[in-house]
Amino acid sequence: MNVVLPPLPERMRPHTLDGYVGQKHLVGKGCILRNMIESGNLSSFILWGPPGVGKTTLARIIAETLDRAFFTLSAVSAGVKDVRDVIEAAKGRNLFSGAKAPILFIDEIHRFNKAQQDALLGAVEAGTIVLIGATTENPSFEVITPLLSRCQVYVLKSLEAEDLKVLLDRAVNEDEELKARKIEVKETEALLRQSGGDARKLLNILEIVVDSQAGKDKVVITNKLVTDCLQENIAIYDKDGEMHYDLVSAFIKSIRGSDPNAAIYYMCRMLEGGEDPLFIARRLCLSASEDVGLANPNALLLAEATFRVVHEIGMPEARIPLAECTVYLASSPKSNASYMAMEKAMAAAKENKTAAVPLHLRNAPTKLMEDLGYSDGYKYAHDFPGNFVDQEFLPKGMEGTVFYEPQHNAHEDKLKAYLEACWPKYYKK
Repeated sequence: MNVVLPPLPERMRPHTLDGYVGQKHLVGKGCILRNMIESGNLSSFILWGPPGVGKTTLARIIAETLDRAFFTLSAVSAGVKDVRDVIEAAKGRNLFSGAKAPILFIDEIHRFNKAQQDALLGAVEAGTIVLIGATTENPSFEVITPLLSRCQVYVLKSLEAEDLKVLLDRAVNEDEELKARKIEVKETEALLRQSGGDARKLLNILEIVVDSQAGKDKVVITNKLVTDCLQENIAIYDKDGEMHYDLVSAFIKSIRGSDPNAAIYYMCRMLEGGEDPLFIARRLCLSASEDVGLANPNALLLAEATFRVVHEIGMPEARIPLAECTVYLASSPKSNASYMAMEKAMAAAKENKTAAVPLHLRNAPTKLMEDLGYSDGYKYAHDFPGNFVDQEFLPKGMEGTVFYEPQHNAHEDKLKAYLEACWPKYYKK
């Protein structure tokens, strides 16, 4: 009888902090999570970071190290009843054994709705459970304020190349299945590039590549072998949403490239894969600002309305406004002029952190400030013809710097004409 083995990432999951790779800013010697574990004083927290950086593993290590009961729920499939059942089980455990509060780990906690999060609140507040949430989304947007105020948020980072090499070496030399094969990792660039800082993806790719060489006495891993193998096994590579960020990237780039057909296709691919519709709606808001921008200011209004509607109605109906907004943005004229202006201004702001605000632009709420010349010489634009008067607004040494450069489209042509009339010395026809 053949035994079905767990996937390589599961087989290689560490059980102690010493075996945990990455996130030294949290689990290194003297750092906050290690101190919490070593002291045994565990409080609720949320782990925020990209996929495959060790959120679930860290939660399990904490439970094992502190010998705490460990309950786990996925926000994708769990409902309010599941939350309440776990809380009742935790209460029973505490009542009869006097044990310390169990850990409830909730994966993708950002996908819990308000009712589900409300169901957690009392148990977290009373200390019935210690909540550890995991999310790839900013919890400030999706976790209700009362729950967020009772949890610390710790940010996890994508793994560095050296971290990934440690995991790769460990898998090849310590996993019983891989040890039985003669594996030589001759080149690592493709493995590291394709993993994108995601440990789970790295180990999945390694397993796919090794399996593709079944029957061979020796497996020599090269960049070409990895690339060829992934192209042939794209469906396997995509299992469990492994191509999540590739699809998002294709979606945004299709909108930016004004291809509504490709954009709506990738949108549907994401929805079919179980993507949170609010995640897509947020990306539409960003694209409306970054890619459509001032070429069509109505784009952001529609994207914002789409986000609000999707939040209110949920799936499956949410797919309809998502489709409308996707097609609209992809079919709109494009301009990244405001985005580029922001990038230039941010660079200037970093370079000129101490540049003094001109005196005539400063507020003068006190007599002392008036005596120092605050607000002196300021010209109120509405007192002049056309509601405009030529005066300098940038700090000394930055006069005349142009950050915003209008691009050629119907709306920005009008903005450009106005700016040329106001500032002929800066905006030339």
